[in-house]
Amino acid sequence: MKAWHIGLGALALIAAPLVAATTQVRPSDFARVLIDGARPAADLMRDEDRKPADMLAFAEVRPGSKVAELNPGGGYFTRLLSLAVGSQGKVYAVSSRPLPWLDAWTSTRPNVALRSGPITDPLAPEPVDLVWTTQNYHDFKNRPADAQGKDGAALYNEAAFAALKPGGIYLVSDHEGAPGSGATQTSTLHRIESAVVIREVEAAGFKLEARSDVLKHPADDHTGKVFDSGIRGKTDQFVLKFRKPRAKR
Repeated sequence: MKAWHIGLGALALIAAPLVAATTQVRPSDFARVLIDGARPAADLMRDEDRKPADMLAFAEVRPGSKVAELNPGGGYFTRLLSLAVGSQGKVYAVSSRPLPWLDAWTSTRPNVALRSGPITDPLAPEPVDLVWTTQNYHDFKNRPADAQGKDGAALYNEAAFAALKPGGIYLVSDHEGAPGSGATQTSTLHRIESAVVIREVEAAGFKLEARSDVLKHPADDHTGKVFDSGIRGKTDQFVLKFRKPRAKR
């Protein structure tokens, strides 16, 4: 069963012209997004740690982009994506849980819609340019396997591939695990080794295109729980950009 919740509001976003896909996206392109008055103060305080302009540029977010965000949590990146894609774009927040902040945000920014339902449901009602997930992949591994033995990560990877346009991007970022730890610490330290993610996402049909070191923290020895006060916000995180192959001519 699919449930789509679309916020309605009296105020509309100012339309932004579509940018050619060949145009390079730079962190400076998001300067206005970062200082937008609609962003909560709590989000602004997290910017130094989360490097949003670099992340959005790496994922090639543009005005008019259609995005599916997996498990948006408190909406930090959802709000940024909503502002970055503008009124001609769309952000589909994919969550099995209620999002208390969503109604307030979409009352004035109606380009965000909630998709709730099984993982096997489509992530969006239209093909998207980008599937985005941050600090969630390890949690996907903790979901019980389905009747075919596929865990949540495998199901989400398949759903991402199906949702994307040919040539679309799958952005995955998470807390790095210690070398050799694989996926053994997903429910304890809430970490996963990037090598596991690359192997699994490529098995779903994607190609790894690039890695970013923007969230790299060499001081993190990968042995601490990511919520511990001494490391929270400063964990060593990998940022991976995968591409869905373009259709052959």
